Amino acid sequence: MMERDKRVLVGLSGGIDSSAVCLMLLEQGYTPVGVTMQVWGEAPPEAKELADRLGLEHHIVDERSDFKRVIIADFINEYKSGRTPNPCVKCNPLFKFRILEEWADKLNCKFIATGHYSLLEERDGNTYLVAGRDQKKDQSYFLWKLGQTTLQRCLFPLGNFVKEEVRDYLDKKGFKHKAKGGESMEVCFIKGDYRDFLKEHDLNIDNEFGEGCFVDTAGKKLGTHKGAPYYTIGQRKGLDIALGKPVYVLRINADKNTVMLGDVDQLKASYMLLDDLQLVDGDEIFTNTNLTVRIRYRSKPIPCKAFKLESGAVLVQFLEEASAITPGQSAVFYDSDRVLGGAFISSQKGINWIVEQFNEKQNA
Repeated sequence: MMERDKRVLVGLSGGIDSSAVCLMLLEQGYTPVGVTMQVWGEAPPEAKELADRLGLEHHIVDERSDFKRVIIADFINEYKSGRTPNPCVKCNPLFKFRILEEWADKLNCKFIATGHYSLLEERDGNTYLVAGRDQKKDQSYFLWKLGQTTLQRCLFPLGNFVKEEVRDYLDKKGFKHKAKGGESMEVCFIKGDYRDFLKEHDLNIDNEFGEGCFVDTAGKKLGTHKGAPYYTIGQRKGLDIALGKPVYVLRINADKNTVMLGDVDQLKASYMLLDDLQLVDGDEIFTNTNLTVRIRYRSKPIPCKAFKLESGAVLVQFLEEASAITPGQSAVFYDSDRVLGGAFISSQKGINWIVEQFNEKQNA
């Protein structure tokens, strides 16, 4: 094995998962090289401590300025547009894996490795993401926007482990304190309520929106709210409105600063619209008879059919109950545990008319 073939660039935070990745790679005969990405706040000291303890080459990359300009700005703008973003999905291709690939090239590393709980499968000349063995930790949902050239360089050593096995592994390797460490945050830059984050990082947001109207499905005013960006589809708690029965956010109109409320049954959907589709194999979701889709992280896969519309959008028909279709979130397609691709959930405005038109053409 040539020296470059043994060198693996590891996204190193110094936490439970990246520590286990380094140890596993060393056991497998690789030479891990650590890169710690500063995208928010200071670089974690644990990363350098681990690198020093294991004798690893270690680099720190400061990407805070670009991260704020791209990912944070998009996060804020999505909420201001009435959408609910998932910043990890965009961060992975635009920052985390892009930086890993760039530094792997600089440092003569053939592979890149992270602590994601996911697997890879080669099939018909393509590299597919596969859900990790730990169903509670599986992170394949967040990785759907990674391209083939990136996936072909990836190693995910934790994919066949559940979290407790990783903790036990670290314990046995003499990292007892680290094995008992806490979980990392799902969104690295949000420590509390995202609404507080929006106010802190967009000082004009309350002047821009201010109080707006809660309305029912007929447009009748039900009360006032704090501003459209502070609500998400399906939300029930924290509405601060008493209507004598539980109500949920059905729709958000940021342009009018209105938030539509209704019963839980009104959140149910038979169809949804998607845009920005990215697939491993261009036609697979339209012909696959075992197709399922996840519409949020940790949601159960829902059997479905997918259709390409003349507009270029994708129409998904749910074959089992679906609820709270949330623009801005990712819809990730699977065949069993294998990721076929994904898309972003777009505005569902006018979907009933679109479905009617589609069905008329199908039955013509």
